[in-house]
Amino acid sequence: MLLPLVYHDEYSPPFPAGHRFPMEKFRLLRDHLVDSGLCIDAELLRPERCSSEVLALAHCPAYIERFISGELAHDEQRRLGLPWSEALAQRTIRAVGGSLLAAEQALQHGLACHLAGGTHHAHYDHPAGFCIFNDLAVISQYLLQSGKAQRVLIFDCDVHQGDGTARLLENTPQAITVSLHCENNYPARKAASDWDIPLPNGMGDVEYLQVVDDTLNYLLALYQPDIVLYDAGVDVHQSDALGYLNLTDAGIAARDEAVLNHCLGRDIAVVGVIGGGYDKDRAALARRHGILHHSAAKVWRAHGLG
Repeated sequence: MLLPLVYHDEYSPPFPAGHRFPMEKFRLLRDHLVDSGLCIDAELLRPERCSSEVLALAHCPAYIERFISGELAHDEQRRLGLPWSEALAQRTIRAVGGSLLAAEQALQHGLACHLAGGTHHAHYDHPAGFCIFNDLAVISQYLLQSGKAQRVLIFDCDVHQGDGTARLLENTPQAITVSLHCENNYPARKAASDWDIPLPNGMGDVEYLQVVDDTLNYLLALYQPDIVLYDAGVDVHQSDALGYLNLTDAGIAARDEAVLNHCLGRDIAVVGVIGGGYDKDRAALARRHGILHHSAAKVWRAHGLG
């Protein structure tokens, strides 16, 4: 049995050259994982598009329709920061479907990873910070309402606070939101996660990994979730354009392995999504995101899941 990896060719639609958001990183990540021998393209699981009904478990139906039909208001477009296109709309709902498929694979096999996902700034009725629909909140509601999980824990290690996730799930006690983020970073106005762990600028590998271990040792025992949704943002990297933390490649690999081992060591299913990462060197960024998948393959073998 191979580590379940989820990807679709729609993930990197045509996009303006030089745009701040690295839309090509998803395709480059796939290429990197294939070139590095982790997988072959034919082994990657291709998701269906997420239905509007499932999106509406976390989002306003009128907003869903407004986005899909290309009728976002000017201020919504500005908050999003991405130029609308039909290809972007299809890519967006396909990617939520990808996170959903990865979560179902994780429940079935113990571990799975998406080559996208982690859109944690999207809110109930508006986009923000490059995020349109919040896959973490949608998955949580889907798993809980379908009875596939009784308790979900979101462990968000993106450098930016998961404000959208916190607000979308604030009245869902069975979904526990945990955000490790740089305190002095976007968004300026933070939401209230169930557990917010603000980190100082410049924090490096050793201190960061201690926080990860301490947090998971406490929270996984406290909540005993059925599944952990792990947002493995690499914008914590010392070279990231929008970060302010100081992790190295080795530190990110150690973080990813620690999170996955903490979960699997307690027989808790875990799904990894890639979260944020920003670098003008797109190939370097793709390799950085690929740390999650290489770490997951290592942990998968170590736990005898294959």
